[in-house]
Amino acid sequence: MPIRAAMDKHYMGVFSFLSAIGGPILGSFSARICKPILDSFSVGICKPILDYALPLRCPGCGTITAERDRFCLDCWGQLDFLGDPCCARCGLPFELEPDGPGSQCGPCASAPPPWQSARAALAYGEIARKVAIRLKYGRRTGMARLMAHYMVPHIRSIAESGDSPLLVPVPLHRWRLWNRGFNQSALIARHLGAATGLPADPFLLRRSRSTRPLRAMSPRAREREVRGAFAIDPSRRAALRGRTVILIDDVHTSGATARACTERLLDGGAAAVHLLCWARVLPGGTIDKHHGAPDFGMGNS
Repeated sequence: MPIRAAMDKHYMGVFSFLSAIGGPILGSFSARICKPILDSFSVGICKPILDYALPLRCPGCGTITAERDRFCLDCWGQLDFLGDPCCARCGLPFELEPDGPGSQCGPCASAPPPWQSARAALAYGEIARKVAIRLKYGRRTGMARLMAHYMVPHIRSIAESGDSPLLVPVPLHRWRLWNRGFNQSALIARHLGAATGLPADPFLLRRSRSTRPLRAMSPRAREREVRGAFAIDPSRRAALRGRTVILIDDVHTSGATARACTERLLDGGAAAVHLLCWARVLPGGTIDKHHGAPDFGMGNS
């Protein structure tokens, strides 16, 4: 849907650009003042035309669907949802039933990661990969809302366990933000905040230096590349102190970026950090189907 994508790209590019050059104040002003005007125009005039000319389609394969954010039956059957039973710390699924709630896998019990818990909506399979790529590289910013929709059940379980957590997206370096026009993790965090009522702060954590793409690196090389690459915004240290943080990202691979961000947040005064992402790369890249799909309050048929 190129017209929809172009509209989303244009609006988010404007807000991201203003935030990058003018900081959070100018970015917040543009979002509060300009966006309602643009939204009312697009909903009142453009949306009916777009819905007729460009019908809603499955995010995975493009088949026409009846409602927004719905997968077709074929793609729905290929989604590998992650949930219990899993390690309470890293979120990786157990092959056997655990002894009880709060059980941890062997690696986490012997060498606990810095985060309190890590959760993902889906295992990183073909459909989850397509959605992530269409958001990140295809500039289909509407995919962020879809991803947030399926992440909400996990975020609610985290929020119920303590005080109101703060949503913090994994940041992009300013030059990469300039080139892409938006931060995919920040878009997801914004939609999660709108769906749950939790506060989201896209400016609390920032990249203090640029890093090379991590895709082709080994896990050890990834850790070296991102070490010291993140910093806390000095003006937000007081707001971070003593807070529970949910770190938002699109895909969890080796955990190197998540570890570097978590350690920086804890050093900055966060009480605890939980990870939440759209998709998780599992050992072997697959997951058994018996974990099932969580209840999203709506069917997908």
